[in-house]
Amino acid sequence: MSTTMIDTARYTFRVTWSVEDDEFVATCVEFPSLSWLAETPESALTGLRELVDEVVADLRERGEDVPEPLSTRHYSGKFQLRLGEDLHRRLAIEAAEQHLSLNQYVTRKLAAAS
Repeated sequence: MSTTMIDTARYTFRVTWSVEDDEFVATCVEFPSLSWLAETPESALTGLRELVDEVVADLRERGEDVPEPLSTRHYSGKFQLRLGEDLHRRLAIEAAEQHLSLNQYVTRKLAAAS
């Protein structure tokens, strides 16, 4: 979180069809409480981007923290994962069967799932 200048176009936007609303809905990962409904995906995105601009300007004006875009954050490539003993054992066995380190095995499984 920061109060430095942030390019709001770098936030993570997504537009999907909402069956419940019978319209397109735009969302922003960094602002999960915000969304915008519209008849076209372009209008939904435009509406939400304008709303995010307003919210960011308001946060800055009040001296509050502005979320940093996920796209500009630094990622080390490492994270810790806690899992149960049984799952850990099973994954270690599967990795060994494929002649891979546990890290290589889990990385491949995650990449294949995304």
